[in-house]
Amino acid sequence: MIQEARVDAQALRDLVVDVAKAHFSLAVHGYWCETAMIYDVLLKAASERISIEAACADLTTVADSNTVREHLNRHFQTERLRTAEAEMNQALAAHLPDQLLTHTVAVAIDYHDEPCYGKTAALRTSCCQGKAKAGTTHFVRIASAYVIYRQLRLTLAVTYVLPEDDTVEVVARLLHRLQTLNLRLRVLYLDKGFCSGTVIRYLQAHHVPAVLACAIRGKIGGKAQGGTRRLCRGRKSYRTAYTFTDGTPVEVAVVATLVPDKAGKLRRKWLLFVVLALDWSPKTVYRRYRFRFGIECSYRMLRQMRIRSTSRNPALRFFLLGFALLLLNLWAVVRWVVSRIPGVGPYRIDPAHFRLQCFVALLRRAIECTRGCLMSIQAVSPVKSVIY
Repeated sequence: MIQEARVDAQALRDLVVDVAKAHFSLAVHGYWCETAMIYDVLLKAASERISIEAACADLTTVADSNTVREHLNRHFQTERLRTAEAEMNQALAAHLPDQLLTHTVAVAIDYHDEPCYGKTAALRTSCCQGKAKAGTTHFVRIASAYVIYRQLRLTLAVTYVLPEDDTVEVVARLLHRLQTLNLRLRVLYLDKGFCSGTVIRYLQAHHVPAVLACAIRGKIGGKAQGGTRRLCRGRKSYRTAYTFTDGTPVEVAVVATLVPDKAGKLRRKWLLFVVLALDWSPKTVYRRYRFRFGIECSYRMLRQMRIRSTSRNPALRFFLLGFALLLLNLWAVVRWVVSRIPGVGPYRIDPAHFRLQCFVALLRRAIECTRGCLMSIQAVSPVKSVIY
């Protein structure tokens, strides 16, 4: 781990490469192409959000892009998907600060989809269907667990979601991974997509304190209102007992908010949250649930480090997404160390001291200094015209 007062670009590059070599089983021993070169190409592509092809074309002392992709596709195969997932989870937990193990943490779980345009039967068996987006209804889907502790945000568990995976299985895999890290869970935040009877019963059986956003359903108008919509009455927020249609009993926090409409007039908007093993008031539930949106921010930041790829190899696509999450984790850990504000009181950092753009720029410069970058191009000789 970097502990010096000054962190240079080469030290950051060495940190990433060392973590990757220690936890990933990818090993290349060619007469020209080797493991460190592969990771340098990936870092170059991630720092500029370009493809492996473009990264190899810009670096002067690396192997051809076809060679790099051949080694990656040979190693990352669909049959070894869960093995690659276990390696990725080990890498994400590298260099964890000691504070995470001595304090309780909040966790958010959510899905992330990447468009997949392949139509082969083998590829479709590894892709999930969803609403049409970016010209397709098939996606490479991952689920991640996002840990929240003060100003530190880390993705410490990730899993590949297959079409046959149930939501409760995904939640169980991620929570089991967090348990192996000896993290003490204070509260789990889930969005509406996870609010189902099977997930709720699983959390209740394992005594997991959680807050789940609940959809408002039921007919509108007259005395025929039913479902959760009949809870949206009155003028104040409150908590009440509720039983879903499948017989699952829960405690529901009904939150009344005022939001402006198009004319600027305040209108009442109701929000429902399922509360498990917590005695929070509705206003506290509403205020603290907002921490869950940090996982959405992590996915937006992932796009700033995502390697462009149209590969039809789901295992490789999963690795490229996980590699971006790994870079974000290492940036957050380094910032936790080098950006600390000295003084008494709780551990605080200066968020403007070491921004993500600075981390990306330092990585790019280190790779270009190590592998060399294109500084000139050969002009195309003009064809001389011949006059007959």
